[in-house]
Amino acid sequence: MSTADARSSILANLNSRFSVGAKHLAEPAPSPQDLQGMAQAALRAPDHAGLVPFRFAIVRGAARERLADLFEQAAVQAGKTADEAVLDRRRALEPPLLVAVIARIDTGHPVASVHEQWMTVGGALTNFLNAAHALGYAGKMLSGAKVRAAPIVAAFCGPGESLVGWVVMGTARKIGTPKFQKPGPDEVLRDW
Repeated sequence: MSTADARSSILANLNSRFSVGAKHLAEPAPSPQDLQGMAQAALRAPDHAGLVPFRFAIVRGAARERLADLFEQAAVQAGKTADEAVLDRRRALEPPLLVAVIARIDTGHPVASVHEQWMTVGGALTNFLNAAHALGYAGKMLSGAKVRAAPIVAAFCGPGESLVGWVVMGTARKIGTPKFQKPGPDEVLRDW
């Protein structure tokens, strides 16, 4: 394969990634070795001052039941009906794997501003998802009110950390398609 063909193949792979929700995911989920590679890709995100203002918490096996309990508890505390709480509980059990995304933003850092650190978190998440896609997996980032629910935040976060959300992961049951029509490159790329 020529260098031009390799570059074209890499771009084609990146451009074929779409978010895939839990109901469209099946086993297998990324293996521990795959997750290591995905985390290594996340660490390649631009990171002013090398702060690594993020971490990932893998939720698999029995931990999914514990997360389901927390989701149900948060739903009840938020005033949801019993049926709605059961639905929230299922959100932790449906995907083959969940990965909590946790931000560690240093608001007083003398060099790396808060917005730069948040950009690093977003870049790390993007690299993590792109690496999963390159390995043949699919997933989707989810957040919502649960990321602010005290029992869930306490279970995942230490001092100075924020729960950003979860990536649901597995193998896509069907080819993903874009949910929203995006503009063409000319709409976002212009000379100054």
